[in-house]
Amino acid sequence: MRHLEGHGLSCVLRHDCPALEKTVFQKSPSPVDKHVGSRVRMRRMMLDMSQTTLGDALGITFQQVQKYEKGINRISASRLHQVCHTLQVPVSFFFEEMLDVPAAAMQSSPDRFTDFMATREGLTLAMQINSVRLRRRIVDLVEQIEECKS
Repeated sequence: MRHLEGHGLSCVLRHDCPALEKTVFQKSPSPVDKHVGSRVRMRRMMLDMSQTTLGDALGITFQQVQKYEKGINRISASRLHQVCHTLQVPVSFFFEEMLDVPAAAMQSSPDRFTDFMATREGLTLAMQINSVRLRRRIVDLVEQIEECKS
């Protein structure tokens, strides 16, 4: 099996059966999908709601909720509407702190930071800072520190 990368797609060439060699394209999660998913997770945790409870309210499994939260599966417009109703937030909530960030910066954000911000500790820290602008500046600082380490 051989992997090729490019344009956000992973290409897997299968050589299990030489007569049936085929190419399978697997799209990697987009930064926007990951951001929206992390905001779903953040809001769900703010409400102290389990993935199972959210899944039941949406008519899906907790595994599907996990995939949404990780950005692996994209949330459709109708499903996002359901999520907004269930989590009691406007659609704009899921795009906050992203609107003024260039696409290149979204792609360079370290996954470790996003993962941390989706934890209870990260959520507690973020809720202590009321200013969206200040939170964004802190994120920028952490990203710059991470770049210096690399």
